[in-house]
Formats: sequence, structure tokens, C-alpha cells
Amino acid sequence: MSYTGPGFDPPQPRRSRRGPLTVALAALVPGALLGWAVYAAVDGSGGDEGPGSTAASASPSASASSRTSSPAPSAGSEDEKPSASAAASGPLKGRVVVIDPGHNPENFKHTAEINRQVDIGTNRKECDTTGTSTDDGYAEADFTLDVAHRMRTLLEKQGATVKLTQDGDRPFGPCVDERARIGNEAEADAVVSIHADGSGTGNRGFHVILPGAVDAGAADTRAIVGPSEDLGTRVAGNFVRVTGSAPSNYVGGGTGLVTRKDLGGLNLSTVPKVFIECGNMRDSKDAALLTSGAWRQKAAQGISDGIVSFLRG
Repeated sequence: MSYTGPGFDPPQPRRSRRGPLTVALAALVPGALLGWAVYAAVDGSGGDEGPGSTAASASPSASASSRTSSPAPSAGSEDEKPSASAAASGPLKGRVVVIDPGHNPENFKHTAEINRQVDIGTNRKECDTTGTSTDDGYAEADFTLDVAHRMRTLLEKQGATVKLTQDGDRPFGPCVDERARIGNEAEADAVVSIHADGSGTGNRGFHVILPGAVDAGAADTRAIVGPSEDLGTRVAGNFVRVTGSAPSNYVGGGTGLVTRKDLGGLNLSTVPKVFIECGNMRDSKDAALLTSGAWRQKAAQGISDGIVSFLRG
């Protein structure tokens, strides 16, 4: 996922009128503030849409390698589906959540198709990218799909109706404009796009990408900027609380939140939506987390808890 290209607005540190993120978390996510306090005490230093850095996308060979060498979900990872009765009776009954697993494990086989330009409102951009990978060949697309499956299980147990933009069930894509359209047509109460970054070694931590105010062509995000910021803040706070991960030390000014106007998946959304870059696949320490089934379960729990917090207000 690259921070380059036409129409790109460089990520800037958040200057929210609500004050520091810790204040927002104290108000919105009571349990999350503890996670930030622990982080400060211990450290304190801190695609479309692919990784949010200048690193290259995963090569076809790396993606192909991941088909055979990707870590399997750990035992007891709660991958089993909930019963129909459980899904119908939880506190999120009647709520619709769309999970967007970034990229597609087979994109590398369809370079012509994913390089096709699509309209994202502010300009035109590639349909999709291959995403990045760890140095050992674990593909971002495999990571995102695994976390999405875990999230689906957790959210369905809360009674939500959960839809995925892709489930490894199509040869490539969907394109970024279709990813947005899936959430819109589902009239989703919340959409989260799952990613992992491909930045340089030493760049660590997660960040949540929020939609900026865009009104151009087919894109008009003005109505969703506020609720998306609320969703993103809750996801960030709960991600810290559950995983113990620190906010990114290379974008977002230490807040874990970044606003962008160059991502078609956000620009074309008409429902609350955010992206989360769960860590940097190109850093060995982050990669050790991203390739751990136990940590991916925590990541899924943290993101899901943020969604639940948002939906329950």
C-alpha cells in the first residue's frame, strides 16, 4: 500500500478539536486509556490500496510462496461459526458490519486486471494492488483474510450481520470502487478495511486511516467524516488495549490516527468506514506479531471491540 501517486495528500499529525487522542479515548473507550498508559510507561517513543509507505508491493513470487508457507491459524482461534440462534439474539442484532480484507491472495496472477484504472472521485487509481509481505513471504492478503475470518466469528457471536468484500472466492479484486460499493449497498453501520503496512525496517506500530472531507466527482465523504472519526478512535483505543501494540512511530504524530483523501475505498464510501494498518510487515519485530496466530486473534478482538463500542454508542 503506497503513500505515493497522483492526488496523494501526505499524512499529517492529527489536530483534532477534541484535543489529544488520550482525552478522546478516556471519553469514548474507558478501558482503552489503560493501554495507552502502559505504552507510555514502557516505551513512550513512540494500498488502495496497499501499505501506507514507500515500500514496494509484494512480488508475485513472494505471494506465491505464501500459498504454501503462511502460518496456519492457531489452535483454539475461535474460527468456528456461531449458531444461527446466537447470531440472531446478540446485542448487535439488526446491525450490519462489512469487513474488507485488503487485497486478494490471487491478485499477483492478474496484473493486467488489477492495474486497470478506476474512478475514485478525486482522480483515477489502480483497481487494486498485490499488497506487501513479510521478508519470509507471508502475504498481506493472507493476513487480512485471516483476521477478517476471526472478526466475523466474534461479531456474529454479538448478533451482527457480517459481510466480507471478498472471501478468497474470486480470482482477483474486488477493485477499490467495488469495495466501497459493497459497504454502501449493504447499508452497513460500520466498515473496516484490514491491512498491514510495508514500510522500512524500524518503522513499527499500527495506525488507523480516517477519510478526509472530499467532495469531487462521485466522491462525497462530508457526511461520514465525523462518524468515521468516532469509529476509528474507538478501534485504535481497543486495538491498543487488547494487543498492547503502540501507535505508529512513522505516521500520525504518535496518535495512531491518519487522515487521507487519496484512497478510493474511503472516498467512495457513504457509510462510516476506516482502514487499519495493523503493523509493518517489513519490520522483523512487527512481522513476528503479524505471523502469530495468537496475536492475530488479539488483533481481531481489538478491532471488533472497537466496532462494538461504536455501534453501541
